[in-house]
Amino acid sequence: MKKILFAASECVPFMKTGGLADVVGALPKEFDKNEWDVRVVMPNYRGIPDKFRNNFEYITHFYMGTGPYVPNAHVGIMKYEYSGITYYFIDNLDYFGAEKPYADTRTDVEKYIFFCKAVLSILPVIDFKPDLIHCHDWQTGFIPVYLKTEFAANPFFWGIKTIMTIHNLRFQGVWDIKTIRGLSGLPGDLFTPDKLEYKKDANMLKGGLVYADYITTVSETYAREIQTEFYGEGLEGLLRARDQSTFGIVNGIDYALYDPATDRSLFKNYDIKTHKEGKAANKAGLQEMLGLEVNPDRYMIGLISRLTDQKGLDLIQYAMERLVDEFTQIVVIGTGEARYEDMFRHYAWKYPGNVSANILYSDDLAHKLYAAADAFLMPSLFEPCGLTQIIAFHYGTVPIVRETGGLKDTVEPLNEFEDRGDGFSFANYNGDELINTVNYSKKIFFEQPELWDNIVLRGMEKDLSWSVSKVKYEELYNTLIGR
Repeated sequence: MKKILFAASECVPFMKTGGLADVVGALPKEFDKNEWDVRVVMPNYRGIPDKFRNNFEYITHFYMGTGPYVPNAHVGIMKYEYSGITYYFIDNLDYFGAEKPYADTRTDVEKYIFFCKAVLSILPVIDFKPDLIHCHDWQTGFIPVYLKTEFAANPFFWGIKTIMTIHNLRFQGVWDIKTIRGLSGLPGDLFTPDKLEYKKDANMLKGGLVYADYITTVSETYAREIQTEFYGEGLEGLLRARDQSTFGIVNGIDYALYDPATDRSLFKNYDIKTHKEGKAANKAGLQEMLGLEVNPDRYMIGLISRLTDQKGLDLIQYAMERLVDEFTQIVVIGTGEARYEDMFRHYAWKYPGNVSANILYSDDLAHKLYAAADAFLMPSLFEPCGLTQIIAFHYGTVPIVRETGGLKDTVEPLNEFEDRGDGFSFANYNGDELINTVNYSKKIFFEQPELWDNIVLRGMEKDLSWSVSKVKYEELYNTLIGR
């Protein structure tokens, strides 16, 4: 039996702020339980719903120092079985007593340094020696560092391999060297430019990237992009140096959660055979619910996003007046920077029958929009993987994307002359290209409905479930474990 431990700061259904939680929640369930023993460890946040927390099993607790600043910290171990997977929760009320996982950087750096050391420290106690620890994002970056330094003398830890997955390189866990030395107890000779030092500070993600056996990220294109200065966030040199041990594997989605045939949020369920009637019913239902003009012939564009620059919102701001016309409706769901929230509110006020600004996050409303929209807009500046376009395909909704990261890897632009492709895309980060691409998609939608339907069907036929990505992870795990 091959043993894998996933370590992450969040995981569906216990705690979610972004796509990381979806990955850590979905991927472990995909492995054949006769061959793989995959378990997950995460912090025991107070914000985890009571229906789970009240059923956690207390295993034990002990005290552990992480460095001179934290000589004695409580480490509780809770355990829970869910969907056939064993989950461990690191308990410490000082660090994880909040409703939400993240606070300010200084606080987060301290609690996730503690988490990294605790993950390794509990392994002998729970009598689980993984062949491989799969670390996710900067919050777990010091696990490979501790494994190769402080824990290296203990025979229990010999032979454990590590993979470091970058979900979004922008977030790295950076603070000054003196504080991180004091919090971590790591020796001074690690804080050099070839190891943990980063622009005179210390960087937790960089530690993971230096010390992990393999690096993965969430699409093949993003794995190449982050080796360039534009996308590399200051770590492009290190990532170029580790090119031979870096792999891009596109995220999947859990088709049990996102299936228009069974989705309880929808006004009407449908599948690939009944998608035309199904999508029409869902469009009418959502138009009425949101106070838009109820009209089957309106081209509905959906946008579900964090409202930040990364998501290309400045391009939309530039293009908005030209995107909205009497034939087009735009429905937005998301929260983020105040200027973008206000921009969408303004257009919803100015064009009440054509624009709906839902400045919130509602899973129920999101599912309704996936089913109702004709197209989904994702003009991202960078996008490590992107789940929205993958979900949209499955609901028969056509993605309009900028060619970056996972968007480039998953969306094949329409070639109308050969009748190929499952979406629309543009290459340059440019508002006029965005407008031209949306207008081209409208032209196909209104003037060539048969061609449009072919695009929809190709998207719905794609298999972007975790079963595809899982095979690639298995290959990687087997290569590292050596059996």
